[in-house]
Amino acid sequence: MVQSVKMFFGFFMVLVYVGVAIMMALNLLDWPNTPMWNTIRWIFAVVFGLYGIYRGYREIKGEHTYGMRVSDEDERYSTYDKSDNNNEKD
Repeated sequence: MVQSVKMFFGFFMVLVYVGVAIMMALNLLDWPNTPMWNTIRWIFAVVFGLYGIYRGYREIKGEHTYGMRVSDEDERYSTYDKSDNNNEKD
């Protein structure tokens, strides 16, 4: 059940990113029609589009990793240095 919800959310976000890219490319958000804003709008459209495609690729390949954080008990990622207590100076 949880995997299905994660997959649904992943594909939903792909649609959001690609949808925003299309909206920006067609100027449906009604940004000002000046050269500077057109450039910014197209940069955002390309970035959102490419990220949407990349995220869709990851969803299809099954490489989504939300909720897969490394445990705090893993020594490689721990911020607590256990050697400090063993090497106390008098």
